Amino acid sequence: MTRIGVLSDTHGFLPQQAESFFKNCDEIWHAGDIGDESVLAGLAKIAKTRAVFGNIDGQHIRAITKEFLFFQIESKKILLTHIAGVPYKYNYEVNGLIKMYSPDILVCGHSHILLVQYNHKDKLLHINPGAAGNNGFHKKQTLLRFEIDKENIQNMEIWEKERR
Repeated sequence: MTRIGVLSDTHGFLPQQAESFFKNCDEIWHAGDIGDESVLAGLAKIAKTRAVFGNIDGQHIRAITKEFLFFQIESKKILLTHIAGVPYKYNYEVNGLIKMYSPDILVCGHSHILLVQYNHKDKLLHINPGAAGNNGFHKKQTLLRFEIDKENIQNMEIWEKERR
């Protein structure tokens, strides 16, 4: 069993509660708009971290991350990117990546809207963890965590806090 933490759109700010929420995770996935390398350093102190850059990330973040990542955890294939769209309405690039890799899980950010939904057309679980940072129009900061146990995705939990 692998415990996963997921976040996005930190915009240079990592909530203090991320450490306790992610403390038992084996991996943390950041779906872009990192904002500052200190966010990645903070996450790396908690667990192995995989991250992609987002549209607000400058050259320094882009030099140490990629536009998308494709990898496998247990028996699940994961596609991690920043801008994807919503289930059934993915952008051209993401549709191509879905056709190429056939992921079981698509993790993205950008919208600042928490959404976990199974996409029957593409046969994948769409995960957008919302926004963990302080910048943007979102009213709540959110983080996700869940477990992958062979074929099962289970025990999904949300941390949320009203944004000031």
